[in-house]
Amino acid sequence: MAGRLRAVYALRSRAGAAYVGFSIAPARRLRQHNGGRRRGGARRTARAGPWEMELFVYGFPSDVAALRFEWAWQHPSLSRRLPPVTPRRPREQPISFALRVLPLLLRAPPWCRLPLRLRWLRPLPGPRPPLRPAPPPHVVQEEGALPPLVVGGKGRGRRRPRPPGAEATPTEEATPTPACAVCGEGCGPAPPPLRCPRPPCPMAAHPPCLARRFLRPEPRELLPVGGACPSCHAHLLWGDLIRYSLGCRDVIEGAEPDGPALAPQGAGPPVGSAPFSF
Repeated sequence: MAGRLRAVYALRSRAGAAYVGFSIAPARRLRQHNGGRRRGGARRTARAGPWEMELFVYGFPSDVAALRFEWAWQHPSLSRRLPPVTPRRPREQPISFALRVLPLLLRAPPWCRLPLRLRWLRPLPGPRPPLRPAPPPHVVQEEGALPPLVVGGKGRGRRRPRPPGAEATPTEEATPTPACAVCGEGCGPAPPPLRCPRPPCPMAAHPPCLARRFLRPEPRELLPVGGACPSCHAHLLWGDLIRYSLGCRDVIEGAEPDGPALAPQGAGPPVGSAPFSF
């Protein structure tokens, strides 16, 4: 399912351990970890709880991409995608080591071009120190509990599929076919056009046309990171356009012309308490 949540998360234990895993339902997975093996928890988390979820990374296009990210985060010294990683220092807490590896992963190919997001879950009394090195500029950092809009990729503006054989409503029949803002040809229903998430911008474009336009400064790349809207000239992230086309309506917050579609919030490694036990 293209729009579902794929999260690679990091846990910290009050007993002094850290754990990285993958889930499509992070809140439920955390309950399983704290419930032990009988509740579906992992073997490595059964005796070190209770656990708290520090953060999760999401926005992966497939389960395979997320699972490869998870494996590299669990085995940074074995991953061929990462530069040499300094082993955990004698007094370095395990969650601090995990957060030291995370930005290296986000800057390594192929993940450096994916529309990934970080959601920090554990509240801190003060400002969160930034990750070092800084993640790519298009990686959005968020804080707070998992919003309902992210679960399963569903949104309030998503249209339900019409049952087979059902006729279109007069409103749907009267809706004109938009013209692609890049090539000028009409946009058909399949594949659906990508639209600018900034109201009232009317931009609609064929996905291949808009991708080629965004990739003009990077002709050797296959996946665009973002670019300027052909109509309102706001800087749009490719991942936000895809999420918006799947029905997520939260991608327009903070969008500004000629600026980031979503301003990253400062985030980074808090002082934890835990040996690294991936």
